Amino acid sequence: MKHLFLLSFVVLSFSSFSQGFLHRDGQNIVDGNGKNIVLRGLGLGGWMVQEGYMIQTGAFAGSQHKIKQKITDLIGVKNTEEFYKSYKANGIKKKDIDSLAAWGFNSIRLPMHYNLYTPAIETEKNGQITWLEEGFKMTDDLVKWCAANKIYLILDLHATPGGQGKDAAISDYDDSKPSLWESTANQDKMVALWEKLAQRYKDNPWIGGYDIINEPNWNFSGTNQNGCDETLNTPLKALQVRITKAIRAIDTNHLVIIEGNCWGNNYNGMFPLWDENMALSFHKYWNTNDTASIQTMLNYRTQYNVPIWLGESGENSNVWFEEAISLMETNNIGWAFWPMKKIENLAGVTSVTKPEGYDQILEYWKNEGVKPNESFAKKTVLKMAENYKMEHLTIRYDVIDAMFRQVQTNDTKKYKNHPLPGRVFATEYDLGQNGYAYSDTDVVNYDGTKFTQWNKGNKMRNDGVDIVTCTDKITNGFNVSFIEDNEWLQFTVDVKKDGNFDVDVRYANEKAGGKLYLELDGAKISESIELPVSGGLSTWKTITIKNVALKQGINKIRAHFEGGNFNLNFLEFKKTEK
Repeated sequence: MKHLFLLSFVVLSFSSFSQGFLHRDGQNIVDGNGKNIVLRGLGLGGWMVQEGYMIQTGAFAGSQHKIKQKITDLIGVKNTEEFYKSYKANGIKKKDIDSLAAWGFNSIRLPMHYNLYTPAIETEKNGQITWLEEGFKMTDDLVKWCAANKIYLILDLHATPGGQGKDAAISDYDDSKPSLWESTANQDKMVALWEKLAQRYKDNPWIGGYDIINEPNWNFSGTNQNGCDETLNTPLKALQVRITKAIRAIDTNHLVIIEGNCWGNNYNGMFPLWDENMALSFHKYWNTNDTASIQTMLNYRTQYNVPIWLGESGENSNVWFEEAISLMETNNIGWAFWPMKKIENLAGVTSVTKPEGYDQILEYWKNEGVKPNESFAKKTVLKMAENYKMEHLTIRYDVIDAMFRQVQTNDTKKYKNHPLPGRVFATEYDLGQNGYAYSDTDVVNYDGTKFTQWNKGNKMRNDGVDIVTCTDKITNGFNVSFIEDNEWLQFTVDVKKDGNFDVDVRYANEKAGGKLYLELDGAKISESIELPVSGGLSTWKTITIKNVALKQGINKIRAHFEGGNFNLNFLEFKKTEK
């Protein structure tokens, strides 16, 4: 038995290490066998570094230290420690990584807060650097779960000692204390942390790379506070060179990933590069998905013979996701979207349910009204932490479909089974691209200075279709709203037997103009019907389309809205008697 165990261990070890280390091969990232690797990743934002917008405190407590102070003031130090212990324990578990691998991700970007690995310089004595086991244990567990799923873990120092940018929420920057750039001690601690990480993981091939500093945004000599007009970036380059050399004295295996100023994108002064095994990261939000939008990075790749990687992106519609990922993969660029979990998350693969009573706490924090009692507040925040477990999440399968299947094809796929006769809820239209599964007017946000809502109701799905909470007595919880002229929805249905159907249209409107018909294979299969005024957007009525002929089997029926300004709950197909 002992020999069998040893043999099994050797086989397991060989299979685990056979793919080798990710590394640079000219302009490509390849594995140990020289195979080109397109990283398809997700960032675990909010786990080690809380950002206020993810838990809906961004308007008044964006940075983690401010969030923690709000919670402490409400429930006390001991209860706050209990909350954070639960929050971190539930935030990412093996089940989360198993799920990401099953959905198609081959990599994970871990946004790390330095204070889980080493204390702040203000608490150290005589310039010493001491270590905390918590962060290393969390990272060890995560890389073990990644290895079990054969996906890469990229370490991302998201919150550096002192903070690396004026955009405080990103790095937990506290402007009452010296920043990374204003403190030699903070820089020394950051270098020592990367040395510690390199020592720990130098022989682990499932560590995909070291993203050594996330989104620096600091003005060294320019006028833009986030470093967007810097021409030299001398301190940024100097620190990244120093860290790279410190890593290389220990670890010659792993890819070192660097980022420019201005949230990762200003590379002025960063060239020439100083290491043979490097990649450049850039971040992309709220802009167009054409070659021009990434041309600068493409030029860097060619000019300096170095791989490029979209290290962070997301927070947009499914249309934008499909476009952006298609653009990346067409240009052999890996990507990591953001984030995995946040409260009421529409534009992500999962969503955390807001606990009952949390709005009362948010209202107090925002406007300082009646303070919730400690028992109530503790119960509420602990429930929030509990809701971060995978088994309590809402999985956004439409987002996953957009990020993987829709990148490969414009074919549509049923959202769920719709056997006919039967009821088809309007919000359960097919999965697929705009123009194929549905047609909507506003489907994406391309402008970071002027927000465009793609789903005006911000409910259920991340497509361009506008969905709100339904008030009807018969409902799946939601209905399609804000319908405009000439939009349409497609439904894949399974007709059990040839025949004619009467179709009940359940709708609500407050003014005239609504009009629709049904279509199959490009041909109308019903008359156009006008929707009389029901009396309001929450006053539901039914009108019937008569004698719709359908053939047995799978049919892709489109509901065309010739006129808009109404809410649509469902279509109910009823077999007529001959």
